[in-house]
Amino acid sequence: MAKSQDIIVGLDLGTTKVCAIVGEVTSEGVNVIGVGSAPSLGVRGGVVVNIDKTVQAIRRAIEDAQFMAGCEIESVHVGVAGTHVKSENSTGVVAIKNQEVTEVDIERVMDAAQAVALPHDREILHVIPQEFIVDDQRGIFDPLGMSGVRLEVKVHIITAASTAIRNIQKCCEKAGLFVESFSLESLASSKAVLYPDERQLGVAVIDMGGGTTDIAIYHRGSVRYTAVIGLGGNNITNDISVGLRTSLEEAEKIKKSYGNALADAIDRNQDIKITSVGGHKPRIVDPYVLGQIIEARVDEILTIAEWELNRSGYGDYLHAGVVLTGGVALLPGIKELAEMVFDLPVRIGIPYTFGGLKDAIRNPMFSTAAGLILAGVDEESGDLGLRGWRSNESGLFSWFSSAWKKIKEWLGEF
Repeated sequence: MAKSQDIIVGLDLGTTKVCAIVGEVTSEGVNVIGVGSAPSLGVRGGVVVNIDKTVQAIRRAIEDAQFMAGCEIESVHVGVAGTHVKSENSTGVVAIKNQEVTEVDIERVMDAAQAVALPHDREILHVIPQEFIVDDQRGIFDPLGMSGVRLEVKVHIITAASTAIRNIQKCCEKAGLFVESFSLESLASSKAVLYPDERQLGVAVIDMGGGTTDIAIYHRGSVRYTAVIGLGGNNITNDISVGLRTSLEEAEKIKKSYGNALADAIDRNQDIKITSVGGHKPRIVDPYVLGQIIEARVDEILTIAEWELNRSGYGDYLHAGVVLTGGVALLPGIKELAEMVFDLPVRIGIPYTFGGLKDAIRNPMFSTAAGLILAGVDEESGDLGLRGWRSNESGLFSWFSSAWKKIKEWLGEF
């Protein structure tokens, strides 16, 4: 059995499913040793709407993951999504003491960059450095030890609603779990599916989940833009339910069995038999009608995503194209439709940097949970300044977090 300090757990609270992945950190990398999932009935659009149902789903997913991994899970790294997430770019400038950049100078300039006016109901989730500037030298990613008199940093700040964060934390605590950190889900997915050269060339990650579609744009190795669209796979299911006059459960089955993002690609030789509501007899539906319903909604989501890419100002810098991930990325024909909408190369992103039971998570729907493990590895290694400055743990919560870690280390030594 692995030691508890070698175990990192990613918990994805999605609209359609709650997923937990257990990773064991080794000298060679991260091995997947456990996976658990459960239907999500208490989360809508990335926001908790029913605490009891969310707690039950978390417990089921954690129990399955514990059983497979053969270890007890005490803490998790949790993903955050929803239209309440906002982002902006900011700049900080300080004078360099002793004319040589130290860690204290980096901390000071990062603090200066995040000194932005925030409403009382919001808190900072991430402060991610894009580049450092020492005097007139631009494009610096690690200024430590450099000589100069003026240090500047450009950062990407991501904020979230405090109530949404606290409700997620409350659900985890009721399930008997300690929240180590929060991460934006699109950034977590990016860690699991992107290759280093894609981050340098310029790439857009579009994580299409059940309730939201999350976008993250990378260029020259850093995050440049993030956005959340309040549409996802559940909207496709709702359209099928209304268009074919059937239940949501039946619509979900039809989508998974016969769905295609391109109406012309659906096999029209096989009729679709659906169950009607209200006790009416089952009906036969033309597959092309189903295809038109799905294509219209998927095209709408992708078109809004394209508008966000152009709005970011980096639409012309996506030389590595677009990476689609999330559960909706499993829909046949979506890659081809996305290539037509974006006029860019598109690939389906799956987690690839793991060992162990890696085949169990080679699926776009596990990208977020897998990426949360990598975010946890970055945090515990202490490499926060360049891989993603994390300031979500502040005040009393930060004090409890650090105290808990010290207690665990003391117990481990004992």
